[in-house]
Amino acid sequence: MSTIKNRVQLIGNVGQEPTMTILEDGKKLARISLATNEHYHNKKGEKQTNTSWHTLIAWGKKADIIESYVTKGKEIAIEGKLSSRSYDDKDGVKRYVTEITVSEILLLGN
Repeated sequence: MSTIKNRVQLIGNVGQEPTMTILEDGKKLARISLATNEHYHNKKGEKQTNTSWHTLIAWGKKADIIESYVTKGKEIAIEGKLSSRSYDDKDGVKRYVTEITVSEILLLGN
């Protein structure tokens, strides 16, 4: 049971081109947004779509894969864990961020 305490699995489409960052210590970081869609019918029987956006971060070899193969619109499946952090913006306002740290990535579609 301990293996499912903080585990996220998503399938969706990449919303924009990945952002790559090389840190001072040489580590590579990839950041992408992922859209997931839920479809349902409202009371009138009309098909509705609810889109949720997720921020994904990947390090090392996973970042290399994203840099080489992932582009805007690409369908991917990921597994990872939720990570939360806070920071003070340029105006001194505390901001909170929740991201998914990718541990596995699968390229889908064409």
